[in-house]
Amino acid sequence: MFREAGEGDLDDIRRLYRQLHARDPVVQDGSDAAAFARILASPDLHLFVLEADGNIVATTYLNIIPNMTRAASPYAVIENVVVDEAHRGTGLGRQIMAATLQCAWDAGCYKAMLMTGSRTPGTHAFYRACGFSPDAKTAYLARPPVS
Repeated sequence: MFREAGEGDLDDIRRLYRQLHARDPVVQDGSDAAAFARILASPDLHLFVLEADGNIVATTYLNIIPNMTRAASPYAVIENVVVDEAHRGTGLGRQIMAATLQCAWDAGCYKAMLMTGSRTPGTHAFYRACGFSPDAKTAYLARPPVS
């Protein structure tokens, strides 16, 4: 079942995010829970989960961004796409991505973008199979300077 995340889903989403970024420090101060609450409260931010057999097995994060160009049509940015390691290759990734994209289209978005840091060919093949083109735009990334 595809649905928006709710207050009781934080631990399951944390577990999936550990699979995405295993080297990230574990947050101890509650700032991740505060960010989760802000996401759930925002009408333009959508944290989705996919359940199988009563367990959360995948997640995506859809950001709907207001825009003044393209006839004032919003656009979407999709982040933090994770399918539980035990369920990869079963079609659940395509299922949650299709539903996430449909939510973007239903919101009137004229495009949806995502970036990946993965160099794994299978990851890129997955995104192409979901309808994303690696040739449509060039992505650049800036990070704050390390002090």
